[in-house]
Amino acid sequence: MPGLSLSSRLDGAVGGKTAAAFERAFGMKTVGELLEHYPRRYAKRGELTPIASLPLGEPVTIVAEVVSATERRMQNRRGSLLEVIISDGDGRMSLTFFNQSWRLKDLTPGRRGIFSGKVGEYRRQTQLTHPDYELFDDLEEARAEAEVNSKRPIPIYPATSTVPSTLVQKTIALVLDGLGGIDDPLPDDLRERHGLVGARTALEHIHRPEHDDEIPPAVATLRMQEAFVLQTALLQQRQFVRALSAAKRPAAPGGLLERFDAALPFALTPDQETVGARIAADLVGDWPMNRLVQGEVGSGKTLVALRAMLQVAESGGQSALIAPTEVLAAQHVRSIAKMLGPQLAPELMPTLLTGQLPAAERRRAALRVASGQARIVVGTHALLSSTTTFADLGFVVVDEQHRFGVDQREALRAKGDSPHTLVLTATPIPRTVAMTVFGDLDVSTIRTMPAGRAGIQTFVAPLAEKPGWFARVWERVAEEVAKTHQVFVVCAAIDAEKLTKDEVGDEPSDGADTRTRWGVVQVGALLDTLPAFADIRVEILHGKMHADEKDAVMLAFARGDIDVLVATTVIEVGVDVPNASTMVILEADRFGVSQLHQLRGRVGRGGLPGLCLLVTEAAPGTSSRSRVEAVARTLDGFELAEVDLELRGEGDVLGGAQSGVRSSLRLLRVVTDADLIVQARAAAETVLADDPALVRHPGLAAALERRVGVEERAALAKS
Repeated sequence: MPGLSLSSRLDGAVGGKTAAAFERAFGMKTVGELLEHYPRRYAKRGELTPIASLPLGEPVTIVAEVVSATERRMQNRRGSLLEVIISDGDGRMSLTFFNQSWRLKDLTPGRRGIFSGKVGEYRRQTQLTHPDYELFDDLEEARAEAEVNSKRPIPIYPATSTVPSTLVQKTIALVLDGLGGIDDPLPDDLRERHGLVGARTALEHIHRPEHDDEIPPAVATLRMQEAFVLQTALLQQRQFVRALSAAKRPAAPGGLLERFDAALPFALTPDQETVGARIAADLVGDWPMNRLVQGEVGSGKTLVALRAMLQVAESGGQSALIAPTEVLAAQHVRSIAKMLGPQLAPELMPTLLTGQLPAAERRRAALRVASGQARIVVGTHALLSSTTTFADLGFVVVDEQHRFGVDQREALRAKGDSPHTLVLTATPIPRTVAMTVFGDLDVSTIRTMPAGRAGIQTFVAPLAEKPGWFARVWERVAEEVAKTHQVFVVCAAIDAEKLTKDEVGDEPSDGADTRTRWGVVQVGALLDTLPAFADIRVEILHGKMHADEKDAVMLAFARGDIDVLVATTVIEVGVDVPNASTMVILEADRFGVSQLHQLRGRVGRGGLPGLCLLVTEAAPGTSSRSRVEAVARTLDGFELAEVDLELRGEGDVLGGAQSGVRSSLRLLRVVTDADLIVQARAAAETVLADDPALVRHPGLAAALERRVGVEERAALAKS
């Protein structure tokens, strides 16, 4: 089977049946994808050990001779038992096989071989159950082979019930034997500078090392390859955008932006001014803007985006803001209309376009968008629909980027002629994650908060140690309502009795009792029974309610017609109720650090001091409890982002692959490989500056073609 390449189809390399099993189990279709299925650890066969001194429970490898082999029917269950007695000349032991009578043809008296397995004991006799073995005709050959094998690491692979680790090992060995030459993706100078091995050697040594010392250089090489290829892909994407020409969108003297700024009742923060100036310059640049703005909840990212929309509107261009939920999209339209005021709002006609609008209303909205009458359009995934068209889409704003993928961002951009793009996130992103996930974007940060914020105090209510505090939480809520303030209560589920997988928070508890106790339904019922809540107006809100109903509840809460809103995380992003002073998060250990921080940001937004109560039954010392305590310790979202990364690892921060798309990260770890990612990006910039088309780097070009398609980048971006 000569001449296999990394791009070869797996079914042509290993046969259709095996390839189908690997595709079902791991989504693999090519030789390269199989060879990127790296061992998760390595085992040892154990030193050669005399039978007389075999340690129970340990893996061993012995050279022995078959003394006898007998088969008998089992008494207590169906099937047969094959018992083989082996001897090394000094001691004896048994090998046991269930329902494998065909082995009698191999294991005949006098045959010698290597036997490997875990030592057990039955009726005071040592035994190996279903051991691995290899038989030889020559005893010296057997001993020599056993000596080699005892020192050779055995790769243990991520496996499934249908594709065990042994099958992965054998299939990879078959493919490696047939693999032709590989063009190295790493430049020679980068490989030499870091003491790395060649690409082919790295694959050989990670999958079938002769000894332990071969493994670390192979892992280091493949990790650098991953970082280098990914960073090159992201930089290429940036190059691609910069090769496009964009319509310049300058602000005019006395125009919409100047009129808006003159009417603002407050001054912009220093960061809003700085970031706003960068965006204004981008909008008159030679290529489309592609910028990420990250900032704390309430730092004024929407205001910065609106000022850019006004600048685009001055040339007749339209702006589209895509939000992850109907509730947030509706709120954006209301807040934008309010900020524009009665003079500017009719000129720009901010328009809501979502899938759950009544048909007639949706048609009217779509017509305003298609005609260009609506110069600011806010919507959900409905904006991506093939039926949604724009007259002149000049600016795309993606709110809460972690809810969308690169493919969705590009689908919206495609509705205009190289429109400018602004991505907003209230989830602070550690630098290495930003480089790994959003490396194709320029990044700006808003750290300063608007004046007049009273701040938030956060406390943990540890029910594991102090169960009586649960009652005190509700007393505290009633006290806030008595002061005419409003309260959010957040639950991890809609109905704890009818819990579905997608209703829980993004982080499971690691306590002994993993059952969700409090859903929105249960909390609503509880508050109905409390005497202190007899005159308190309580309503519930969750994602399965009809859009109109959700909107009506949120509007009523914003007006002050509801005192306590019991909700799921549908209120996580963007909901602005200045009179809300308190946030109670039940079973807070079921949420991630960034989500708790987002939720907490819903209070303390006006002049009222905010209070956040994190209620948890997680035991002290558990990772769940550590997350909750970390949020209580600081209000700095950027500090919490780093804590989140340390506590959870990038598997959760980056997110898993969605819609069946496999994540692009194999060996690379953004937590521990920060320096390597920086070095890889610098090297990628050097290569692309010298050889933009990668004509002199065929190995890198081939690796990019194989590894980083739109779908895989989307899987990373959907974190």
